[in-house]
Amino acid sequence: MHVATPAKLRQAAKHLSAHDKILQPVIAETGLCDLRPHREYYRELGESIIGQQLSVKAARTIRQRFCDLFGGPFPSPEMILAKPPEALRGAGLSGAKATYIRDLAQHVLDGSLSFDTIDELDNEDILAKLVAVKGIGEWTAHMFLMFCMGRLDVLPTGDLGIRNGVRKLYGLDALPTPLEVAEIAKTNHWHPYESVASWYVWHSLDNMPA
Repeated sequence: MHVATPAKLRQAAKHLSAHDKILQPVIAETGLCDLRPHREYYRELGESIIGQQLSVKAARTIRQRFCDLFGGPFPSPEMILAKPPEALRGAGLSGAKATYIRDLAQHVLDGSLSFDTIDELDNEDILAKLVAVKGIGEWTAHMFLMFCMGRLDVLPTGDLGIRNGVRKLYGLDALPTPLEVAEIAKTNHWHPYESVASWYVWHSLDNMPA
């Protein structure tokens, strides 16, 4: 699997600079991409669900209240399922998010989402497993693949920041569709470093995902 390491990020910058003359000055100005994968997969997904459609500050506050409900760090799936939904809502989660976080816990407990074997799967298989959890859509799954697992070949074509960045960088008259973003990536030979190219597109707008 293509996973971010300092050596691979340098290789990615070299590849993209050689093949995409639009991205080349962005790469030169920004420096090396700093994708840093980590293995806190379960916590990352739980915090992503809690933080959906909230400001960074509000998400941080509610995540802390949620953890405080369990007396410490991010709770285990067993701990979450032992709490009634009303208690989760009392910590600031909406009714929908209480349902989503419990569904994540259930998927982990019953083994349908196993973090012990997820590294062995390709991107599409991981995406399918993630979006089977209530409250996790394609965008959240793409961000997980990129920023948590460090997969280098993810292209979040539906991300508004990517679409805006591509429009600005490549001088398009209108916001590109996801298919048009994919075509630009193909034309400019982003593969197998689509994640890194996307990271530079975000940086060109100073608009990294929260």
